[in-house]
Amino acid sequence: MKITLWILQVLLAAAFGMAGAMKLATPIDELVASGMAFAADFPWMARLAGGAEVLGAIGLILPAATRIKPGLTPLAAASLGLVMLLALVLHLVRGEIAGLGAPAVLMTLSLFVAWGRWKKAPITPRGADRTGSLASA
Repeated sequence: MKITLWILQVLLAAAFGMAGAMKLATPIDELVASGMAFAADFPWMARLAGGAEVLGAIGLILPAATRIKPGLTPLAAASLGLVMLLALVLHLVRGEIAGLGAPAVLMTLSLFVAWGRWKKAPITPRGADRTGSLASA
């Protein structure tokens, strides 16, 4: 389970990191031309989603890899799941049925990582022993 979660974390971080960076760095008219029609009506939403995706990508890896505040990793995964749920709602409201697949898959995988890191294979914080309690100095 630990290996599966790490693989998913890396893949999700790459996907969200690239998608978020694109939404932050690409001019709005180019985003619209590339198929993100909502960006024409809500340019702030594209930038907000991009920022959330980049921060979430960092949160999937950094706290877990450093074991500093590893509880932020499942929180980041759950937050990315929420971002994808909102993307699904946006596509449904706009009648963009073809745009539902990727957000649905990313939401499911993000929520699986959140569940896995909260319940099945949490990462022990640095300085804690195997029981999860802080080691005495």
